[in-house]
Amino acid sequence: MPASSPAPTSTAAPVAATLAIGPHLVSPPVVLAPMAGITNAPFRTLCREFSGGKGLFVSEMITTRALVERNEKTMQLIQFGETERPRSIQLYGVDPATVGKAVRMIVDEDLADHIDLNFGCPVPKVTRKGGGSALPYKRNLLRAILREAVSGAGELPVTIKMRKGIDDDHTTYLDAGRIAVEEGVTAVALHGRTAAQHYSGTADWEAIARLKEHVTEIPVLGNGDIWSAADAVRMMAETGCDGVVVGRGCLGRPWLFGDLVAAFEGTGAPAAPTLREVADVMVRHAQLLGEWIGDEARGVIDFRKHVAWYLKGFSVGSDLRRSLAITSSLAELREQLDTLHLDQPWPAGADGPRGRTSGRDRVVLPDGWLNDPWDCAGVAPEAELDTSGG
Repeated sequence: MPASSPAPTSTAAPVAATLAIGPHLVSPPVVLAPMAGITNAPFRTLCREFSGGKGLFVSEMITTRALVERNEKTMQLIQFGETERPRSIQLYGVDPATVGKAVRMIVDEDLADHIDLNFGCPVPKVTRKGGGSALPYKRNLLRAILREAVSGAGELPVTIKMRKGIDDDHTTYLDAGRIAVEEGVTAVALHGRTAAQHYSGTADWEAIARLKEHVTEIPVLGNGDIWSAADAVRMMAETGCDGVVVGRGCLGRPWLFGDLVAAFEGTGAPAAPTLREVADVMVRHAQLLGEWIGDEARGVIDFRKHVAWYLKGFSVGSDLRRSLAITSSLAELREQLDTLHLDQPWPAGADGPRGRTSGRDRVVLPDGWLNDPWDCAGVAPEAELDTSGG
C-alpha cells in the first residue's frame, strides 16, 4: 500500500468534524461520490482501506426500475462487502411509484442502511428523458419522488445529490433544497456546476455557501473541484458546508481518503507514494475486480480504464501505456508494470484535475421541458432506465 500524498499546507480541521446522516455519524465528514463504472465494491474497498474505514462510501447509481425488476447486473452492483457499514445505495428514478417500490424493497430485504437519490447526472441519455440534473426543474415531480422515497424508507435516512440547475438561466438548487427539507430528506449535496457545464470550468463554491444559508435545518454537503485534502478543508471553511463529497479527485488515487482523514484529524499525511507503491495498488485493484466479477481476465479488462488515472504525471512511454491498456491477466499487468522505473517519486502537479472536463452548450431535454417548471408532462415511461451503473 502506498503512503498518502503530500500533507496540505493548511491542515486546520474544520469545527464540524462529524456529519450526521440520520443515525450514522460520519467522521471525518467525507463522502465518496457515486461514479458510474467506478465506485463498485472493489474500488470502495480500496478507499475504505486507506481511510481506515472512516467516511461514507456510496455505490454506483442504481436505477429503480432495474432494481424492482431484479436485473442481474443491478443485483450484483448492490452487493456490499462484509465490513461496509453503513451500506449506501444511490438510486436514480423519475417515476414516484417506481422509486417508492425500490425504496420499500431495500427496506424489506435489508439491502442498505442509507439511500441517496440522484438528481445530478448530466449525461444526455439521462437528461433527454427528464432525469438526473434535468428533473429538479419540475418542482412538483421532485416533491412527489421525495415524498414516496422518504415515506417508504421508514427509519433509513434519505439524502439527495444535485447540481445547480440545467444552465445559468435555469437554476434549481435553492428550490430543490427547500423542497428536500419540507419532504423530510436527511441531507443535501450540491455539485457546484450546472448540467450545461458537465465537468468543465470551475465549480461554484459560492452556490454551496448560498445553499447552506438557505437550508439550515439539515446538513449541506459540497462537491466539485476537490483534488486534494487541502481543497476539502478549504471548501468547508469558505462555504460553511457540513461535509464534502469527493468524486473525480480520487480517480487513480484511492489513498486520497487517507489524506482526507489525516487533514481533518490534524495528524499530518505520510509521504507521497512512489510509482512502485502505485503499481502495487493497481495490481490489487485489478485483482479485487476479478474476484468481484468472478473472472480474472474480465477484472483486468475492466481495470483498463483506471490505468491512465493511476499513471498520471509519471514518466511512462506511450508504447508501454498502450500495452498496459490492453492487458488481460494479473501476471501480464504485473510484468508490464515491473518494466517501469518504479522508484519514480510522486509527480509534481499530479494531484490536480483528472477525469472528464468537457462541457456542453446545450443540455438535451425532452420537448417543451422548460415551458413550465411545475407541469410534470413530458416524462416518458422510458425515462425510468432499465440498467444500472455505467
